[in-house]
Amino acid sequence: MRTDTDGSSQGATASVAIARAWLDDQGPAILQEQIELAAIASPPFKERARGEAVAAKLKSLSAEPRFDEVGNLLAGFPRGATAKDDPPVVIAAHLDTVFGPETRVEIQAAGHRWVGPGITDNARGLAVTLAVIRALFRCAAEPRRPLLFVFTVGEEGPGDLRGVKHLFRPGSTLRSAAAFLAVDGSGLNRIIHRALGSRRFRITVEGAGGHSWSDWGRCNPANAVGRLIAALADLPLPEDPRTTLTVARVGGGTAINAIPTDIWVEIDLRSEDAAAIDRIESRIRELLAAGIAAEGSRSSGSLSAEVEIIGERPAGVVPPTHPLVRAAEAATRAAGASPALVSSSTDANVPISLGIPAIAVGGGGRSGDMHTEHEWFEDSDGATGAVRLLDILIAVAEL
Repeated sequence: MRTDTDGSSQGATASVAIARAWLDDQGPAILQEQIELAAIASPPFKERARGEAVAAKLKSLSAEPRFDEVGNLLAGFPRGATAKDDPPVVIAAHLDTVFGPETRVEIQAAGHRWVGPGITDNARGLAVTLAVIRALFRCAAEPRRPLLFVFTVGEEGPGDLRGVKHLFRPGSTLRSAAAFLAVDGSGLNRIIHRALGSRRFRITVEGAGGHSWSDWGRCNPANAVGRLIAALADLPLPEDPRTTLTVARVGGGTAINAIPTDIWVEIDLRSEDAAAIDRIESRIRELLAAGIAAEGSRSSGSLSAEVEIIGERPAGVVPPTHPLVRAAEAATRAAGASPALVSSSTDANVPISLGIPAIAVGGGGRSGDMHTEHEWFEDSDGATGAVRLLDILIAVAEL
């Protein structure tokens, strides 16, 4: 794995130099494809329409795309390359958005910006990845390591990284991948080498319920959940590694004049350290038991509780001195930007947690109001994000 990327194709073959020069002029085309893909709704668990659109573009290059069992779209480079060959470099861009099927997807121009749900996350990543694939096919590059491009499903919230988890499931040949690179969103500075882990809980407390007047005095699940929430609000959390806990949703009950039979609460726990997540989960369970006991000590009857893990994203880190991170830093500087090593939750979480060198980078440009229907993208640097991605691949795949 080379780390000598300096923005000039040094060490790359002549064909890759041609690919880089071609990419330099593709800014308008990348933006147009980004707008086109963003206009195709791709809710969680319903990514197929956008996947088919990407597959059609790959077929036009005479690539050999295929869908796997969960809906990921895969294409090897050179044509026909598979994970059964030498350990590949995996490049991933997720197909899904955070928006449900009820969201009206409409992309509009607003001055120098394009506005609409998912215009950046992850239409930008998809368009930049496709541009690099075209450049590689155009110049008939011959990487020393095979490349596997994957357009994943289920990266966003409820998807719980289901696409990339399937790729790296136990027994998968991709567990021997040489490296993994996710292309997600916009920007040129950020290099995500620390996987922000999370564990999401749905806790349900149940009791007999009853009439709010005639049965008053029975154990009330709402009181127990309320005690839990209050205790969590006062729970000290580690600052290093940074750890956060959010009580996100509460629900249950049947009527204003009834003691509820069940109350549920959903909790989002995040940290860069898997051990911290485990420790805080233990405290959550202890505080839940204490809340139920406190309610039982002053009321008649009993309560029961169920703790369900409804989402889990593994944590981990790739050392900043790793050649993959160094290659990304060099490519970022070559793009005229200052590298920023950061943490986030992306498709790279899974390979990082398995010890596979993995990072995530943006596709260039500026953006804001992420995960809202007013999400915007500004094409501030044209094809620079695509060139940076190619430069990273020059080093990692030894093009």
